[in-house]
Amino acid sequence: MNDAAPIGVFDSGVGGLSVLAELRRALPDERFCYLADTAHLPYGTRSDDDIRRLTEAAARWLHGRGCKALVVACNTASAYGLQHLRGTFPEWPVVGLVPAVKPAALNTRSGVIGVMATPATLRGSKLQQSVAEWAAPRGVQVMLTTSPKLVPLVERGEADSPDARALLRQLLRPLAEAGADQLVLGCTHYPFLSGSIRREFKDQFTLVDSGGAVARQTARVLAERGLLAPAAEPSSTPQPSSPQPTSLQLASPQVEYYVTGDPQAAQQIMLQLLGETVTVRAARVNASLGQSSAQRLPGGTDCTMTKDSTQETATSGYVDTDQQAEITEGMQGATGDADANGLDPKADPQEKLAELEKNMQDIQQ
Repeated sequence: MNDAAPIGVFDSGVGGLSVLAELRRALPDERFCYLADTAHLPYGTRSDDDIRRLTEAAARWLHGRGCKALVVACNTASAYGLQHLRGTFPEWPVVGLVPAVKPAALNTRSGVIGVMATPATLRGSKLQQSVAEWAAPRGVQVMLTTSPKLVPLVERGEADSPDARALLRQLLRPLAEAGADQLVLGCTHYPFLSGSIRREFKDQFTLVDSGGAVARQTARVLAERGLLAPAAEPSSTPQPSSPQPTSLQLASPQVEYYVTGDPQAAQQIMLQLLGETVTVRAARVNASLGQSSAQRLPGGTDCTMTKDSTQETATSGYVDTDQQAEITEGMQGATGDADANGLDPKADPQEKLAELEKNMQDIQQ
């Protein structure tokens, strides 16, 4: 494997740009190839088989382009495809992510944390495993909330819109009223909603995501395999000073952007999110989807799990930490059998979340 080759970064859409930004900060000498499967967005309401098939197709495309490693910058794809990818590409470093329950459980002062994720991520076994390992032993109450409308809002460039804020009020008010002081952003699209969350809830929640931890883990994996890119030679010519990049804007041009859908539409959204003009190209990815590609989970209902409790809230900031042992290469326990927890992916969303709530109560007892 060539250490000068790019790192492949994959998401269902533009959400993975939040992880890519952390990767570029942590690994400034690396090149990246970003692939967004916008033709099949969103993943969060798809069947388990579809998610695995689409994830493998994207990985094969990036592998074929000579990427030296893969970062699955999508919680849903990680939940259902990570173990499958590591079995399919045993010699290829693959780093994924799971909702950051650990730091939320360790840092809560009220004893109540919220997890906002896609329907597919919520029904996956990895979230329940994280709750059982980190929240339940500490007596931390976990509240879950989801809506299939959040990802499309970000993809349309409406993360700061009145519609986004109204939806977030609906989803997060029960968590705030129950005293949750930590909010796990369990989808890589959701950091782009942080401004709207702050406007609606001020400092009620500490927002926790896995982007920085994934970047640090990627650096460790590459170092262990001798795949870190050589450091750039310092220039002997004095360079004019320039302001530090803000938000997700970064000075390095070492990224190629590809989408499976409309490049022009994606370019406009990326310009808005990144604060810089990028070139977006079309990628022809053979997903080889059968009949199951048309299957969707019921996606018209917004759901929040609530419990009758109130807690004192704590002050908050925006944090990410080296929280998840599960993001390491060779992650144990991600079987890819997302329905091993006994949840029916075709069930009504309200019924699914009610069953998830019961499972969480059983775990926390």
